[in-house]
Amino acid sequence: MKTKRLLVLLSIIPVIGFAQGKSNPQQFFDNLKKHQGKAYEGTIIAGEREGDDFSGKRLVMHVRSSEENRIRIPFFVGDDKSRTWIFSLEDDRITLKHDHRHSDGSEDKVTMYGGVTPNAGTPYMQIFPADQYTCDLIDYATFNTWWVTIDETSYTYNLHRLGSSRTFSVRFDLTKPVEAPSAPWGWKE
Repeated sequence: MKTKRLLVLLSIIPVIGFAQGKSNPQQFFDNLKKHQGKAYEGTIIAGEREGDDFSGKRLVMHVRSSEENRIRIPFFVGDDKSRTWIFSLEDDRITLKHDHRHSDGSEDKVTMYGGVTPNAGTPYMQIFPADQYTCDLIDYATFNTWWVTIDETSYTYNLHRLGSSRTFSVRFDLTKPVEAPSAPWGWKE
């Protein structure tokens, strides 16, 4: 009897998944896209260090550009407009890249690092271990793992360097949009 119930349950799981219609990476991507054009202020919740680039500065993310398979989110740290998170969806995996620019718009020598999700994650969280490009570009980032969470009230960007105490997390309040900042460095209005 138990075997029959298990077979019935297993037979409906694909139907449930199909009825849902979208994979976890696609749902995560759609959750980000819902915020197209909006900006939010953030707070460091872990890893703040005296004298670092982030301490005491206003932190703002702006879901500025959303295409079918790419979302670009500039991350402003005070007056520094050098950072943009780029999320790309391909083959049911999401890639996170960090685009860093100088004030004249030219690429920083340390740019486009990040990783690809190793699995489907969830609609609310995706994990990005450092990819080979990152390992070759920044040797100390070989053990970096980034993860991003999003729900109805918050978006968090997180970094942990495995084998070390290096951790950084910033949470953005999605219930309180703020005025969208001007274009990040290297972008045209």
